[in-house]
Amino acid sequence: MNTPDSPVKKTAVEMYHGITSHKFFCILALFITLIISFTIDVMSGPAWLTVPEVLQALLGHGNDVNNRIVWIIRLPMAIMAIFVGAALGIAGAQMQTILDNPLASPYTLGVSAAAGFGAALAIVLGVGVIPGGNEFLVPINAFIFSILCCISIYLIAWHKKGTTETLVLAGIALLFLFNALTTFLEYISTQEDLQAVVFWLFGSMVKATWPKVAIVGIVLAIVVPFFLRDVWKLTALRLGENKARSLGVNVERLRIKSFILISILTATAVCFVGIIGFIGLVAPHISRMVVGEDHRFYLPASLLGGALLLSVSSIVSKLVIPGAIFPIGIATSCIGVPFFLYLILRRRSEFW
Repeated sequence: MNTPDSPVKKTAVEMYHGITSHKFFCILALFITLIISFTIDVMSGPAWLTVPEVLQALLGHGNDVNNRIVWIIRLPMAIMAIFVGAALGIAGAQMQTILDNPLASPYTLGVSAAAGFGAALAIVLGVGVIPGGNEFLVPINAFIFSILCCISIYLIAWHKKGTTETLVLAGIALLFLFNALTTFLEYISTQEDLQAVVFWLFGSMVKATWPKVAIVGIVLAIVVPFFLRDVWKLTALRLGENKARSLGVNVERLRIKSFILISILTATAVCFVGIIGFIGLVAPHISRMVVGEDHRFYLPASLLGGALLLSVSSIVSKLVIPGAIFPIGIATSCIGVPFFLYLILRRRSEFW
């Protein structure tokens, strides 16, 4: 019989603390790496700045040129990359959890494609879902169509009793639909409008401004605590629906709540910067490899992993063509595809 202070119990407790400490260390390492990437992102560009020059500009003691470069151009872009990457990373993690599908993400389920169609509608035809200023016509359209896509997916799944397979198939169907509609708008557009649509679809942080950064940051700050409140339920869901129900989890309610929050988060993230692929797909897989399925660690790691991936992609987008900014959506794909193929091959080798 094991007493409270028996060696067996002490060993189990020590193992638990060791595993937990390792996960905390991994999350801390992601955070420190993100800070380094953020600093390099602010420093890099057509005119490179040193760390002292960046610090002087942040404190308002630099020259006028450096102050404007840091505060008006690079700082909003760098922070937007972190916020959007964090939003897509945690949204992808939630999608993969509630749908129990490793390929689920805002990109693969058509949400980003819907945003692209809304943006193209505003650019090519000047049609806005909600009347507003020209500056926010494109992001408002992108946001509304992203939400409509999520509502459509849910209604189709609800009509078919809400199975995860139906959600995934409905998302894929809407992905092809919105891609086809966007292609049609590109076909009838002028040369100038076509270039604007293509540039938006590639994804870019160039048009990041402080008001847009504030909107994404506020939505992120509101939504993430709701996710963190359900970490135990989400971890239980990873054990299977039947197991989660036996532990007292209302699976249908949890899935609907998470899907609504994912919709708001994704729509807000992509409406300002365009379509960013692979962040919501790859970041959760990286986090799962590093900290496992416990959502107390998995969700923060996915958030930091997504932010880090997009921040690194932002740096790469400035270095590919000297003096110009390469579309960040292409950079994320170039980084994400090889890594995702590595994950597939790694899992295959483990299986065999």
